[in-house]
Amino acid sequence: MPRLFTRKYLNNHYIAFLVAGIFLILSILFGISIGTVSVPIFTIIKIIGAKLFGGISTSGIDPMYSSIVFNIRLPRVILAGLVGASLAIAGAAFQGLLRNPLADPYTLGVSSGASLGAVLTLFLQISLPLVGMFTLPILSIVFSLITIFLVLSFAKKIERSMRVETIILTGIIFSSFLGALISLMVALTGEELRQIIGWLLGSVSMRGWEYIYIILPFFIIGSAILLFNAKELNAMSFGEERAHHLGVNVQKRKMIVLISGSILTGAAVAVSGTIGFVGLVIPHLSRLLWGPDHKYLLPLCILTGSGFLIIADLISRTIISPSELPIGVITSLIGAPIFALILLQRKRKERGDE
Repeated sequence: MPRLFTRKYLNNHYIAFLVAGIFLILSILFGISIGTVSVPIFTIIKIIGAKLFGGISTSGIDPMYSSIVFNIRLPRVILAGLVGASLAIAGAAFQGLLRNPLADPYTLGVSSGASLGAVLTLFLQISLPLVGMFTLPILSIVFSLITIFLVLSFAKKIERSMRVETIILTGIIFSSFLGALISLMVALTGEELRQIIGWLLGSVSMRGWEYIYIILPFFIIGSAILLFNAKELNAMSFGEERAHHLGVNVQKRKMIVLISGSILTGAAVAVSGTIGFVGLVIPHLSRLLWGPDHKYLLPLCILTGSGFLIIADLISRTIISPSELPIGVITSLIGAPIFALILLQRKRKERGDE
């Protein structure tokens, strides 16, 4: 019987990965295909296949299609996917660590800290020696790390036990304060920061391969660390005391998860601006559909978060074409009602249990 249950459990997760993988592939193809100029999906497959593997003839394909695919849409789609994956896996890790579905990079103040670092870097035109184009994500990550440590320190001063509710409330306070600082900077400098207002609303528009190279190493490092700590996240999701009894070094693992989540959030904010609700809704939906095991939940969040943001970006650039909406507006319009429904369902379930 246990063996049968285990087999069924694994099969469910294989189905989950299959569904998430198909969703991601379709979102990539539609994201590249749909636009002012429509590119046939079969043409996209031939162009990408020829570029990656060679030996595939592209004769008869309009060179304009190749230019649109490789110079405009493919980098945009990949960037949106990396940002969505970064925010989703960071949100899943924060929710598991703090045992609360309201925890994500935004409610903890991490993204606001990263935004402040990015705005200062852009406005002051800071360029660190040796790191060059990585100045923006590095300073965003530094500010996000400073913010999360300030949030934890302040929460500890309020309550030594550092309950989850206290940490989240402190994060919201810091997020509001840092957001006000950014708004004040924009208001005082007028025209000079007008372009940053659009960036703060979230966008992957007009960003080429360079931005992919900027986020990719941080995404790989942050995701790999979180995936490596999936077992410990499972233990900590039952409470710190129980995790300690299971042999987990709680304080060390907590710091590792918070730092990794800050790296992912800082890098995502640096290349795309502030995009909300991805790290809140995607992990919660994935957990409801496929279970809480972080061994499967984290990679599933990478796939679904990536596909979700690609679709959101597609909507943002086509819904009022030829103009574009900030992608953060679309994720909020989609995410807020979904999360409200999730909370209502959760509340009804709690009442039913009572």
